[in-house]
Amino acid sequence: MAQRETSRSIDAAAADWAARLDRAPLDDEQKAALEAWLTGDARRPGALLRANAVAMGSRSAAAFGADYDPARFGGAPNAGLSRRRLLTGGLAAAGVAGASAVLMVGVQAPRAYATERGEMRLVPLGEGSTVLLNTDTRVKVRDDRGARKVALLQGEAYFTVADRSRPLTVDAGPASITSQGGAFRVRRLAGAPVEILVNEGEAATPARGSDLKLGPQTRLLLDRAEPRPVQVGPDEIIRDLAWREGKIAFQGETLETAARAFSRYSDPRIVITDEALAREPITGLFAANDPVGFSRAVASVFGAKVVERGNDVVISMSAT
Repeated sequence: MAQRETSRSIDAAAADWAARLDRAPLDDEQKAALEAWLTGDARRPGALLRANAVAMGSRSAAAFGADYDPARFGGAPNAGLSRRRLLTGGLAAAGVAGASAVLMVGVQAPRAYATERGEMRLVPLGEGSTVLLNTDTRVKVRDDRGARKVALLQGEAYFTVADRSRPLTVDAGPASITSQGGAFRVRRLAGAPVEILVNEGEAATPARGSDLKLGPQTRLLLDRAEPRPVQVGPDEIIRDLAWREGKIAFQGETLETAARAFSRYSDPRIVITDEALAREPITGLFAANDPVGFSRAVASVFGAKVVERGNDVVISMSAT
């Protein structure tokens, strides 16, 4: 009887794959090897996600510049993927792995995947391509005559397209995005325009009767009749994609905006009673599932008080 692979050896192999992915795009042989490795054990996809998060975490703090001091905001950023029920021991164990295996041999009917508030989920799409679902996100995945199609029904998802012979099309309500190779994020939240962020490679979306090409490090906000792509820097991309390692990053947003961001990831609601305090800017990297820790860090910086009242975390400039 074959000896079961240890978690330590899986983590070591995952770290090696993460390093290869970081160095350069994989060739066809390497993609096939990665796909075979991922499907060989239900624990492996989660291990690869954690390894990628650790690699990204080593670069995240640099995105805030030399003047950023994490000690001012309650200590060093908490590296890791410790969201509530996050992947539950590696990609929600065998249930997700089994569904993914069916996906990789060809999906005839759409398959639905979802995350609850505070969860993340990595779904292999075959041939090394993946979609990573952020908190409170729902997608449907299907193959259509060799082309992958994903419907983003709500939330936020990060797509990695490894196989150029099989393009990926993402439908997000009024928006449609197609890529033949690269990595991009699509955000579809209630009350907000659809937003596309291309991290690597290229993507295209219909606009003005033709395809609008989006190169690497490009953001597109579909909030106008003639959307215009905007070039963004690597630091901004790192901050915007910090959720992939269980973090929320702010760079000058108001405390009111930050409080709304935390409400996407956990049930406790941050309430700021002082209007002037709510308009104060905040910069830092915080654990997405810790609104209480964030509130206490804010209070220590601005001389405010924090009181927990039921499901509310109240920040005020005086006791109330």
